[in-house]
Amino acid sequence: MTSNLWFAFSLTLFAGLSTGIGSLIGLLSKKFNPRLLTVALGFSAGVMIYVSMIEIFAKAKDSLSIALGPKMGYVWTVVAFFAGIFVIAFIDKVIPSYENPHELNVAKKIESASEKEKRKLLRMGAFSALAIGIHNFPEGLATFMSGLTNPTLGVSIAVAIAIHNIPEGLAVSAPIFYATKSRRKAFTLSFLSGLAEPLGALIGYFLLRTVFTESTFGLIFAGVSGIMVYISLDELLPTAEEFGEHHLAIGGLIAGMMVMAASLLLFA
Repeated sequence: MTSNLWFAFSLTLFAGLSTGIGSLIGLLSKKFNPRLLTVALGFSAGVMIYVSMIEIFAKAKDSLSIALGPKMGYVWTVVAFFAGIFVIAFIDKVIPSYENPHELNVAKKIESASEKEKRKLLRMGAFSALAIGIHNFPEGLATFMSGLTNPTLGVSIAVAIAIHNIPEGLAVSAPIFYATKSRRKAFTLSFLSGLAEPLGALIGYFLLRTVFTESTFGLIFAGVSGIMVYISLDELLPTAEEFGEHHLAIGGLIAGMMVMAASLLLFA
């Protein structure tokens, strides 16, 4: 059990710290490939949607059916699925759009900024780090729970979330670097925002471990499934299309689903 815990936590740490990769890409590269980012984000969305709807939702339903019976188990799986969607949607809603990482459009704001507006970029970057940290809490729990119950599934989800965290790191580091000209400050804030992911995993685990039953497992997994579907539809696909062509994003999405399906078949 201890080895499983460390494995699940290491996956969550890897996924969270990928925000630092995004920060480094933004700070060190002179030119980035938007088409490659589009495919990568689409691929990540495909992995997360497929695994949520085909694997995680089904596992949640099985657990709740054992605990509550087939009919009520299915009902509570659906309720928890949409509860997960509403929770992450509420987090999106309460964060003001100016600080919301989904609404940043960093490149456009930097290009059109006046000198006065440039001085505000530091505040924007700092609040972006806070906002991304809040968003990373449920993602951390999703990665941790998946790694704890199914290592193969956990690795797939960790990689998908890591890919989608990369542009978030860029969203934090770009305005801070532009405002301060300090690569260290830009990277540090981006790095710290990613630590919310393993923190969310630890808090979620220690709060829930004393009541961890088939019912608890099923409700959490169904909620995690809803969270991942929302992230894919609200974050990954819109961002993918913003950076590149529509068909590249859809192609990446289908490829992600196919790879996830193949991996589940191989390790079933």
